[in-house]
Amino acid sequence: MATANPITPPPTRRRGLLSRAWTAAEFADIHRLGLFAGRAVSLTGGMIVEQHPRAAGPVPVAFTRAEYRALWDAQFFRNQRVQLVRGVIVQEPPMNPPHATGVRKATKVLERVFPTDHDVRAQLPLNLAPISETHPDVAVVAGSVDDYATAHPATALLVVEVADDSLFDDTTVKAELYATAGVPDYWVIDITNRRLLVFRDPAPLGVTAYRTHLTFGPADTVAPLAAPGASVKVADLLP
Repeated sequence: MATANPITPPPTRRRGLLSRAWTAAEFADIHRLGLFAGRAVSLTGGMIVEQHPRAAGPVPVAFTRAEYRALWDAQFFRNQRVQLVRGVIVQEPPMNPPHATGVRKATKVLERVFPTDHDVRAQLPLNLAPISETHPDVAVVAGSVDDYATAHPATALLVVEVADDSLFDDTTVKAELYATAGVPDYWVIDITNRRLLVFRDPAPLGVTAYRTHLTFGPADTVAPLAAPGASVKVADLLP
């Protein structure tokens, strides 16, 4: 049976989102691309920072989606797993087998729930804001594959993240980001504690940004908001 407000206080931060480190050679190449023309930027401890008129000292550069895509096109991220979260280019660690299994199980379950008129996308981009382009583990979007041939979707009906060491950020930073983008239904598969955390009723304010928090155990079932007649066994999502 579902219970409300399962995350009070938030879980202890563990690995967290890791900002990608930059080398001096890469910093020079970025300048040659002209990405920061006219801006007072510098490289400090592997982080690109700039002077901001309202800050006492240098602050990390907030990359836009356009700058992020320019770096992609210039092959800065060849053979790397990165995503853009609130202006930060996040370096993703190698995926362990439980995480990979959770992604595959969630994808297969949701493909059965949404067989038509929806696209179930695994680790593909969502253009959520001018400074965010995330790759959620699974996202269900309206329409067909061909509808997104020229632009990534800007929101989703359901987003699923598989959490191991990332549980803190999945239930705080990512939750706020998805809520602000109007994602009505956000699920976090908590591998360590073998449960499903469900966030609904988005509000673009606050730490978690969702007013309704539910938790489901392995013996429970849950229906996506976009498919209220479906019955998903939580056990079928857990690796």
